Amino acid sequence: MDHTVTVPEVRSAKGERPLVMITAYDAPTARWGESAGADILLVGDSLAMVVLGHDSTLSVTLDEMLHHARAVMRASRRCLVVGDLPFGSYQTSVEQAVESGVRFLREAGVHAVKLEGLWPERVEALVRSGIPVMGHLGLTPQSVHSFGGYRVQGREVEDARALVAAARELEAAGCFSIVLEGVPAEVGEAVTAEVRIPTIGIGAGVGCDGQVLVVHDLLGLSQPPRPRFVAPYARLGDAAVTAISRWADDVRGRRVPTGEQSYHFKPRAAAAWRRRLIREA
Repeated sequence: MDHTVTVPEVRSAKGERPLVMITAYDAPTARWGESAGADILLVGDSLAMVVLGHDSTLSVTLDEMLHHARAVMRASRRCLVVGDLPFGSYQTSVEQAVESGVRFLREAGVHAVKLEGLWPERVEALVRSGIPVMGHLGLTPQSVHSFGGYRVQGREVEDARALVAAARELEAAGCFSIVLEGVPAEVGEAVTAEVRIPTIGIGAGVGCDGQVLVVHDLLGLSQPPRPRFVAPYARLGDAAVTAISRWADDVRGRRVPTGEQSYHFKPRAAAAWRRRLIREA
């Protein structure tokens, strides 16, 4: 299976063209992203909330992530596919991080992994093991309890400087790109100018090297309230409810299925069936 978007291509896109990344959790969402021309499909741990119904990303397991990543890979032909290391799959030790990364590449077939926060020793070990790593700084949802909620990060000067320093450290450790989430636009622009690898923003302003969104937010499939940076490009959730309601009304009114929507005997079999019913009557 030939994937035309590779880690080196993503790295070299900095300063050349904006990168487009979208989440994907199964074969249909992977096909949508591929057909729309995305560069990167992220099998995000946002799966926990938008697909599995949890109230945070903390509940999703590595096995669940692998299950969905395999589905994405079955439908992916062109995009670079990145698997999100879920909470609890890399924090315990460097060895655990490498083991989780190996499982993502070996069992799901993804091309890279992503981890949240400043873990340079984990990044170095993963990269040494042949596993490309995408970093993630700013509002890192796995740290929601430490932040006291989903709060914008880096609003104070010292915090912004720390984010810039963290990005430099992740680059030095071997990350090929960094997601910047929920930071002031000025911080997104500063980090982007400071590192030689692409930054991919989500709520980090227009100055990043690319952008990522959760596909359910983009398509209007998720429930409000939505973050400020999400402007749905469709209202597919509303359309789905309308379609199901119309179908339910037609079922209750016995308007479906119609004759054209039903299967029927071929003429010879229909005649034999009628003769049989007459005899049995």
